[in-house]
Amino acid sequence: MALFGRGRRKHEADEAPASAAAGTPEDDADHPEPIEAPDGPYDEADEPDDDFPRLDLGSIRVPVPDGAQLQVEMDPAGPVRAVHVVTPIGRVTLNAYAAPRSGGLWREVCGELADQLRSDGASVRSHVGDWGQELGAALGDASLRFVGVDGPRWMLRGVIATRPELVDPAVDALRTIMRNTVVVRGTQPMPVRTPLQIDLPQAIAEHIAAQNAGQPE
Repeated sequence: MALFGRGRRKHEADEAPASAAAGTPEDDADHPEPIEAPDGPYDEADEPDDDFPRLDLGSIRVPVPDGAQLQVEMDPAGPVRAVHVVTPIGRVTLNAYAAPRSGGLWREVCGELADQLRSDGASVRSHVGDWGQELGAALGDASLRFVGVDGPRWMLRGVIATRPELVDPAVDALRTIMRNTVVVRGTQPMPVRTPLQIDLPQAIAEHIAAQNAGQPE
């Protein structure tokens, strides 16, 4: 499945520092919302009938590009913390969170994330992408781009880590993966910002269990 090289919307405006809370009214004047938003990511109720094979991770169904590899990050207690899609141009990580019906969670998170990145020593800049504000960060030899999308009672956050010379195609790849992702929020009440549970397919879970069983203590 070739996800890279698909059509790209040229929404991105001139770069500007991600100042203050990265979501102030002043930023709105400099970074207006994009006029034409893409269709995805999709809520489970609106999942398209298309030919994209998606990896079912419980709360998210993620398209995996040809040639990509999966890395699973586990908590010591056992639950899955994250699943990374490793491509030749960068490592993509998607997570979904419970959000208020009114939306706007990414705007809050974006400002907090910018502050956290700066405290870690990163250089942070604000960008406008397909869904509005994005954050770009440079830390050492790594370049990061964070993209967030507010959905119905959920927020999807994606990040790609790449090399500086690959930022443009890497960001295109991240947006394409997010655009074709399906979020499964469920109907149960959850506190806002609760991470939606990631469940591994049985074959992957059994493979990881077998690997762990073969490791020396």
